[in-house]
Amino acid sequence: MSSEVKWPFPRRPGPLWNVASTLTVAAVGGFSKLMMRVLNDVQVYNMDVLTEAVERRHPSQPLITVSNHACCMDDPLIWGILKWRYLCSRKQIRWTLAAEDICFTNKPFAIFFCLGQTIPVRRGGGVYQRGVDFMVEQLNKGRWVHMFPEGKVNMTKEMIRLKWGVGRLIEECQHTPIVIPIWHVGMDSVLPNVKPYIPQAGKRVTVLVGQPFQFHSILTQLRKDQKSPMEKRKVLTDHIQDQFVRLKAETEALHYQTVDS
Repeated sequence: MSSEVKWPFPRRPGPLWNVASTLTVAAVGGFSKLMMRVLNDVQVYNMDVLTEAVERRHPSQPLITVSNHACCMDDPLIWGILKWRYLCSRKQIRWTLAAEDICFTNKPFAIFFCLGQTIPVRRGGGVYQRGVDFMVEQLNKGRWVHMFPEGKVNMTKEMIRLKWGVGRLIEECQHTPIVIPIWHVGMDSVLPNVKPYIPQAGKRVTVLVGQPFQFHSILTQLRKDQKSPMEKRKVLTDHIQDQFVRLKAETEALHYQTVDS
């Protein structure tokens, strides 16, 4: 992180911080709901899978969602598909990572993003860095975290190699997490990846929520075989990559079929 900005999260958040975080989460959630449910045409498939995991999982069970990264506002905009009660609850809404050299360049930005439950990460800094450690801590509290395993905005629309950080999150959870893949098409039209980066209205977006990954048996076997941490991360990430390929094709078929009709 920039030397001018220290680690932005307080060691022990007080009542004032919690209230400010709740207000920030609600304000950002309201903006996302406006963009996704009012100003644009968004079709969501299998929403019940995500709702079930957010609302009804055991309090100690962590939730990890993973999705493609088409524009720099995929998060938070994508969560406009959620119900209001989740968008206004800092205890139920996701934690996520953001590049420190973009979102944490000064103290006001750092405070805003932290209040919105966004964690700084250094791109190219590897899987062992403070931001990823903090994500593991949240998961072990039974929280929900969202990852963009591509590690950057992918403007090619082609599959790229996923980063292994998500493998570390899965492997180091004290309880086997629920891991849900999400693929979306059209978010780069809501916020084009060209200057002046102005959000658009009247665009079509398709979101497909995949079925949860079953990692319990995979993790059990990896630990039984005494695989190294690197080998575990690779196997877990490769599994997500394989599923992403299928989910991408399904989402694109739904999106372009809807457009053509």
